[in-house]
Amino acid sequence: MITHIVLFKLKDRSRGSVEKAKDVLLGMKGSIPQLRHLEVGSDVLHSQRSFDIALVTKFDSLEDLDAYQKHPVHVEVAKYMTSVRKYSVSVDYESE
Repeated sequence: MITHIVLFKLKDRSRGSVEKAKDVLLGMKGSIPQLRHLEVGSDVLHSQRSFDIALVTKFDSLEDLDAYQKHPVHVEVAKYMTSVRKYSVSVDYESE
């Protein structure tokens, strides 16, 4: 199993902006066959070092992760997130 985690810090950190971005990310659910798990959470601490949104996705293989990255639904979501994010970081790891 491959876990792909992305943390987003948004340009506009208002509640409405965070909720809209969260909804856009959740819109991928059920639209990408390779996507085995999708979880989206918004930060509750709002500290200086906090990110605004966490995206956790899981895939059966690196090939499925690659297919997800290229899927038209993900490409559109990524375009939106690029337009609203200040920056993001990610980690991908393999587990059993």
